[in-house]
Amino acid sequence: MIKKIIKILLVLLSLLIFIIFYLSVFGIETEKFNKKIKTEILNINDKINLELKSVKFLLIPSNLSINVKTYKPKINFNEYKLELEYIKTNISLKSFIKNEFSIDDLQISTKAIKLNNIIRFAKSFKNSAELFILNKIVKDGFLVGDINLNFDKSGKIKKDYEIKGFIKEGKLDFFSKDKVKNINLLFTIKDKKYFLEDIEGTFNQLKLSSPAIEIKEKNNQFLINGRLVSSETNNNSKLLNKLLGENFKSFNIKNINFSSDNEFDFTLSKKLKIKDFNLKSIINLQNLDYKNNSSDLKKYLPSFKGLIKLKKHKIFINYKKNQLDINGKGKIIINDKTDSLSYKMIKRKNQYTFDTSININENSFLIEKLQYKKKEDLTSLITLKGRYGKSNEIKFDLISFKENDNSFLIEKLNLNEKFKIIDLDLFNFEYTNNNKIKNQINLKKSKKNYNITGQSFDATHLIDELLNGEETNEDFSIFENLNSNINIEINKVYIDGSTIVDNFSGNITFIDNKINKLRLDSTFFNKKKLTLTINTDENNHKITTFFSGYPKPLLKRYKFIKGFEEGVLHFYSDEINGISNSVLSIDNFKVQEVPVLAKLLTLASLQGIADLLTGEGIRFTNFEMKFSNKKRLMTIDEMYAIGPAISFLMDGYIENKKLISLRGTLVPATTINRSIASIPLIGNILIGKKAGEGVFGVSFKIKGFPENIKTTVNPIKTLTPRFITRTLEKIKKN
Repeated sequence: MIKKIIKILLVLLSLLIFIIFYLSVFGIETEKFNKKIKTEILNINDKINLELKSVKFLLIPSNLSINVKTYKPKINFNEYKLELEYIKTNISLKSFIKNEFSIDDLQISTKAIKLNNIIRFAKSFKNSAELFILNKIVKDGFLVGDINLNFDKSGKIKKDYEIKGFIKEGKLDFFSKDKVKNINLLFTIKDKKYFLEDIEGTFNQLKLSSPAIEIKEKNNQFLINGRLVSSETNNNSKLLNKLLGENFKSFNIKNINFSSDNEFDFTLSKKLKIKDFNLKSIINLQNLDYKNNSSDLKKYLPSFKGLIKLKKHKIFINYKKNQLDINGKGKIIINDKTDSLSYKMIKRKNQYTFDTSININENSFLIEKLQYKKKEDLTSLITLKGRYGKSNEIKFDLISFKENDNSFLIEKLNLNEKFKIIDLDLFNFEYTNNNKIKNQINLKKSKKNYNITGQSFDATHLIDELLNGEETNEDFSIFENLNSNINIEINKVYIDGSTIVDNFSGNITFIDNKINKLRLDSTFFNKKKLTLTINTDENNHKITTFFSGYPKPLLKRYKFIKGFEEGVLHFYSDEINGISNSVLSIDNFKVQEVPVLAKLLTLASLQGIADLLTGEGIRFTNFEMKFSNKKRLMTIDEMYAIGPAISFLMDGYIENKKLISLRGTLVPATTINRSIASIPLIGNILIGKKAGEGVFGVSFKIKGFPENIKTTVNPIKTLTPRFITRTLEKIKKN
């Protein structure tokens, strides 16, 4: 009996072991438990309806659980369906028997599912603002993923879940016109951590890639860091135009090509606000075309034709906590001539600090006011260092230009937003100009005043501008508000290429950018004096006087006067409200050639005097011109000259660089003298004592543009009383 019982027990035990072995190794496949599994899923989320085919059960004896796996199930939620590859889970036998929640874990492998359906599925668990916005942004794409979930006894998902997969052909459409297309990436999602790898995409036709982006959720915020790489395309300018809008257009950048490698991190709030943004970038700028038709650049770069190109620049950008550092260098091309450029810019709060160097080798460089020009293919270096702040002032700590033995140095130059000078501490210029004259001049600030000293200075160009009627006040309009005294002491000043004045010294007082008082003195090589004074009285009249005991170097620069010799020059001017009334007189001088006068003499059949003019020259005892200036119009009230051979009187007007209109009377002076010397009766002045010896003169007109002046003459028998009166006045003075 006992043996039978033992035998039966052994058979049952063997059968049980076989069943356990079979269930553990091969399992069973059935649809009988589908209802129970659906019920368990509904306990997780009652909006999910699971469609199952046959389910395979596999016994796991070690933890008294059953491994359940089903292929090609479907998840129905609302009107959407998700087709899966398989679902696998472990069911606790103990919990199953007690009718408790018995699913320990859940493994889901999906087929290719539309991203929009995934987001809607996620919203069925938790309808958050982020998912709502994400649902609006995501327009296309597919996801394949593996989901591993673990549950506690109450059916809640534990925090050790993991979701892995990849996204193909994603498309994001932001609320503007910006789109991201062709998104491909691998992803891993864990509790409050998101890992994105091997990311590729196209943003507004710009190809982007990223090896990795990590997102962590902490304190209701997302901490995001990663790396983003953009490839070089020909559409960068269109992209920047879209991103920056009108700000980019104002730069006049017509073409830009670059690639970049960027490391970034920032914090994103639940409301999608960015803060604590940090960025490290390396930008490889292959090409940038910048259009600028500014005449200011053409003043310094003669070859400039409105286009500047940057080539092969490597730029490092570091942005952290509102602090920005930019370092870069590369080639700069102007008119197909290549030079090099390097730059540093640092932003701290509202203060920008810059340090820029330009090697100008192939291009020429011009400073017209100083008559300096660097020729092409000469090595030179421009350095700019300074700051730019909230006040919109540009503060240059240093402006430097060096080329061989030529150097221009400016320190502590402050400009306002309109590029007018607020303050200047020092400039030091040492250079040889276009006239091959060595210039050495220094300006240094002393409290609110300035001292200008130097060994030598070529003032030829400045004097040319002054004598040609250029507006001198324009030179001082570069200051915001100049109220200073300037003391000047220069050993040698060149009046022209060969004439020097020694011990050039004096003082200038400026009030509101205008010269209020001035006195400058110097001495020519022949001990003749040169003096210029300006005084402003209480009625705001500006009185200017100029004296030169040696006027030849000043007058010989006029092309229509040649062979000027001897003489003394006096000039007086009274200016108020931009209108000046002036008198210019020159005594005891000789001229050898005046083309207009020679033509007048020839037309008046005074060939003998004309020959004298172009030969030894004609002497004048007096020349006087009374005239007024208003802007660029000179009105000549009277221009009178008297000499042993000829005299003339004229008036008219001259529009600077435009129209010339003069008229007057020209008389051989020998006839006048002979007639006046025999005065017994006034009639003798007009008739003379011998036949053919009566007083006569010539009226004339000079009119036209400077390059096309027409001269006409009309012989007359008598002179106007005005001419006779002016002649008698001069004769009495002499």
